[in-house]
Amino acid sequence: MPAVGGIGPGTGKEYPGNLTTYVLVTCIVAAMGGLIFGYDIGISGGVTTMTPFLQKFFPSVWRKKEADKTKNQYCQYDSQTLTMFTSSLYLAALLASLVASTVTRKLGRKLSMLFGGLLFFAGALINGFAKAVWMLIVGRMLLGFGVGFANQSVPLYLSEMAPYRYRGALNIGFQLSITVGILIANVLNYFFNKIEGGWGWRLSLGGAMVPALIITVGSLILPDTPNSMIERGQTEEAKAKLKRIRGVDDVDEEFRDLVAASDASKLVEHPWGNLLQRKYRPHLTMAILIPFFQQLTGINVIMFYAPVLFNTIGFKDDAALMSAVITGAVNVGATLVSIYGVDKWGRRFLFLEGGVQMLICQAVVAACIGARFGINGDPGDLPKWYAVVVVLFICIYVAGFAWSWGPLGWLVPSEIFPLEIRSAAQSINVSVNMLFTFAVAQVFLTMLCHLKFGLFLFFAFFVLMMSIFVYFFLPETKGIPIEEMNGVWKTHWYWSRFVEDLDYPNGGMEMSKGGQGPKNV
Repeated sequence: MPAVGGIGPGTGKEYPGNLTTYVLVTCIVAAMGGLIFGYDIGISGGVTTMTPFLQKFFPSVWRKKEADKTKNQYCQYDSQTLTMFTSSLYLAALLASLVASTVTRKLGRKLSMLFGGLLFFAGALINGFAKAVWMLIVGRMLLGFGVGFANQSVPLYLSEMAPYRYRGALNIGFQLSITVGILIANVLNYFFNKIEGGWGWRLSLGGAMVPALIITVGSLILPDTPNSMIERGQTEEAKAKLKRIRGVDDVDEEFRDLVAASDASKLVEHPWGNLLQRKYRPHLTMAILIPFFQQLTGINVIMFYAPVLFNTIGFKDDAALMSAVITGAVNVGATLVSIYGVDKWGRRFLFLEGGVQMLICQAVVAACIGARFGINGDPGDLPKWYAVVVVLFICIYVAGFAWSWGPLGWLVPSEIFPLEIRSAAQSINVSVNMLFTFAVAQVFLTMLCHLKFGLFLFFAFFVLMMSIFVYFFLPETKGIPIEEMNGVWKTHWYWSRFVEDLDYPNGGMEMSKGGQGPKNV
């Protein structure tokens, strides 16, 4: 019977295995691939508030910000060139993710991570020594290529390596690394901005070489996943690797299911075109709408423009950077909550609770800014209580995102795709994410100038829409082996009409040739 509200039952299959120290350490190292993405998100917003950086590369923005204090506060950073500096990375990441799909599938997850680290290192080096705007943009494009490869491979690697009971927590390690990267970047921006001589921004931008080296070295020492090894014909090595990462010798059933999934995937000649088949309609929908909604929460606006935003609403430069540090710390702490609860409470609960929390906070922030700034953007003297209220509710908003749409936006798509479309579907997921990150980053400051405090209501509308979408259309996926995930669509009240039993002879309910097939419970 279809489940009410979109909750799908599990398949009932259980594989033997433990959370071994080997897997835990491996997943922690791999998850550090998120550092490069997080560091960039945090560093770019802070650098664009540093006066020496603006004077050198964006003098018109600096004049608008400093020379005429009577300007509308909503519009002081409205510069398409400045936003292109920030958002060009995401356009490059979009393009890279399409290439990364083939690399990840044919050469393995590790090599894709290695490419990501090397490209990000090159971009950080160019940005640190930039002499002109074109060097900044070239550096940002290389950073974007690195992010595209890393975001394609790391979530897949974690989902495939982790035991299914702990898949959620270990996969969210990627999001935790993103939040740690943001926090580190915010702290460094705060202190580098105090360096005399006005060259601290070079350290901020060049510092991205450190997380780039971490993922580069990590990719060289990490083992490959059994799924990827089977996909590339290394069957015996894959079985030995599966025994080691599960910590038991009885891996026959899981191994047979992995081989069956790989055999099915090899029958697919065109995985990109295959995505358009009717039976993959649920997967394609999630690959597009989850990252779309994730960006339309407005979180990246808060995170990589946090210093700009706080400066715009009346805080001084140092106060703006410190407020960004505070939101970054909240981001990290709330992500730890998600790691604890995702396999305990489930994906849907966190999605819905986080949506309600963000919706309330965006309405309050819009009211606070609207009350003080009005339409003309002139707040006068801001009392301390006002600053406290704005920062408090932005922090509560960030917390809601950090334990819901932040980590789950990467976790859920990476765990629902069958092997035959996994790399292509993950590429769609990353591409949509980067496309709308680019779009939101590019138009945010213009939207702030024209919509004013109504910008927060704009994002609140999408938070409401995505919460409704999750309630009705996203099945629960906790505790379901990754190769058994197709069973959740067959019992869903809506998606079951697209999926027939014959669609997944090797992937959904009865993959194993030995033993009984899973039962719906």
